[in-house]
Amino acid sequence: MRSSHPRSAAVSALVATALATGLLAGTADAAEGSASADPIHIHDIQGTTRISPLNGKQVADVAGIVTGVRTYGSRGFWMQDPDADDNDATSEGIFVFTGSAPTVAVGDAVKVSGLVGEYVPGGVSSGNQSVTQISKPVVTVVSSGNAVPEATAINEYNVPAEYAPAGDPAAAHSINGLPLEPSRYALDFYESLEGMNVKIGTSRVVGATDPYSEMWVTVKGWENTAKRGGTLYGSYESQNTGRLQIQQLAPVAQQPFPVANVGDKLTGTTEGPLDFNQFGGYTLVARTLGTVKAGTLAPEKTKPQAANELAVATYNVENLDPSDPQEKFDNLAKAVVANLASPDILALEEIQDDNGAKNDGTVSAEETIKKFTAAIVAAGGPAYEWRTINPENNKDGGEPGGNIRQVFLFNPARVSFTDRAAGDSVTATGVTQVDGGKAALTHSPGRIDPANPAWADSRKPLAGEFVFKGKTVFVIANHFASKGGDEGLTSIHQPPVRSSEAKRLLQAQAVNGFVKQLLAADKNANVLAVGDINDFEFSATAQALEDGGALYSAIKSLPKAERYSYVYQGNAQVLDQILTSPAVKNFTYDSVHINAEFSAQNSDHDPQVLRFRP
Repeated sequence: MRSSHPRSAAVSALVATALATGLLAGTADAAEGSASADPIHIHDIQGTTRISPLNGKQVADVAGIVTGVRTYGSRGFWMQDPDADDNDATSEGIFVFTGSAPTVAVGDAVKVSGLVGEYVPGGVSSGNQSVTQISKPVVTVVSSGNAVPEATAINEYNVPAEYAPAGDPAAAHSINGLPLEPSRYALDFYESLEGMNVKIGTSRVVGATDPYSEMWVTVKGWENTAKRGGTLYGSYESQNTGRLQIQQLAPVAQQPFPVANVGDKLTGTTEGPLDFNQFGGYTLVARTLGTVKAGTLAPEKTKPQAANELAVATYNVENLDPSDPQEKFDNLAKAVVANLASPDILALEEIQDDNGAKNDGTVSAEETIKKFTAAIVAAGGPAYEWRTINPENNKDGGEPGGNIRQVFLFNPARVSFTDRAAGDSVTATGVTQVDGGKAALTHSPGRIDPANPAWADSRKPLAGEFVFKGKTVFVIANHFASKGGDEGLTSIHQPPVRSSEAKRLLQAQAVNGFVKQLLAADKNANVLAVGDINDFEFSATAQALEDGGALYSAIKSLPKAERYSYVYQGNAQVLDQILTSPAVKNFTYDSVHINAEFSAQNSDHDPQVLRFRP
């Protein structure tokens, strides 16, 4: 209930006494003749923490008005008690899990008997918060056509600025047992509204409509605003409290979900129950959905390199293989030519083998690369040559059978590749000196330290030696371990557990060590470490790559509002990077936003381009 008054001590004492004596109406061990006891209300079930005080108990004749019915996915309905208490921390709404399509309708006054439980979307190991619900219900419709309880507004004025309390050290840093403080913490505020009928007004879209018919908006239009309309995740303390996921109650087959890009507006009132799911946490499941007003956002185009500038780019092309539609190849190729201005060197991530995810031992990606380079020529781009090293079968992670790897494309009219005893999947390249003290690779292309446990079930870095206008440039194409397994920002653990960081930290140390070898051989070596680093520019991973001044994360040269390459759950963030050695000076950096902000994507990553004069 939204109120400024604390719940009366008398009511609290009554409930506590009833719990202690087992005389709650409808509990499994309620004494005979206890019908005169106060009925159980939804706010008694929800309680003042994230876990119901009645968890695991049977309850009977819990009253409410149906506020939403879900006939797909997790089937059931939400109901809300119009007879609210006066405690901000206790929600008046709850989800009733029916398992099959519910037979109730919005506006029905119902009484529900069933089992109180805490359902954890994604499972306990996910670290996700739980949803308090009633399952195995017996539902009685008392009347129909009732007014739905008035929606509680969620807006910039009532969502707290602080995201979450620190977890209890005695409970593995869980926040489950902490009393909710909805006026102090955003996560507590949303939890205090779990299952209730809520509404938002006109709000800016910060996460484009995805294939699962959901989008993200912010109710705080001023919060960490990215230059093009998103919400920036610029530190671990910038979780962005105004973000909210939007779904709809109506099945898409009955009511298409609107297509929105970042910077568009969801106008009018959007109203419905507040749910929690494993793919983003607190979610407004709209019974009434506002209207999308399109903005003017368009894919960016980088500036072409000058004649004496070398342009180096990186692009994660998202599991590209020959079975993908020709349209995907064509669109990616057009992006290389029109949006990236045909860079001289292009490091690709997620090039799959010649039959994609078919798990038959194939590791060559020759057909994939030929098809892509042909599409680039057809789009008016250069006839790129390429270098890569095939991985060992199923040893580099990613989609089983896909054998993703990094690939260098280079424009032979502008830059040459120096082939030196090309390495294989298990042979490490090293550093030597040539021509009176210039650094060189022992294998070009070659893999960096492939036997290092840091690269187990992960992509090994691909190093190559290039020459541009007589100057040697070393490029290291990376695709670090993914964030899979990390807990979300809405985790019960605060701060969330980011278990995947440990592996990326080791990978960063390995790449940093190799760059230091190059710089020891030639302190003026031009070195670029590029690719999908799968981590933020402020992370321990980035710090390890930069250790000792060997590299610099060049995206930090941009204004903060422009530092992102990926949008996840409404947060614009950095995953793709180009890092430079000290000799790479006076460069121009561009995060070319062509995918991450748009509902129509050819990849979920934005490519990065750096131009400099070696």
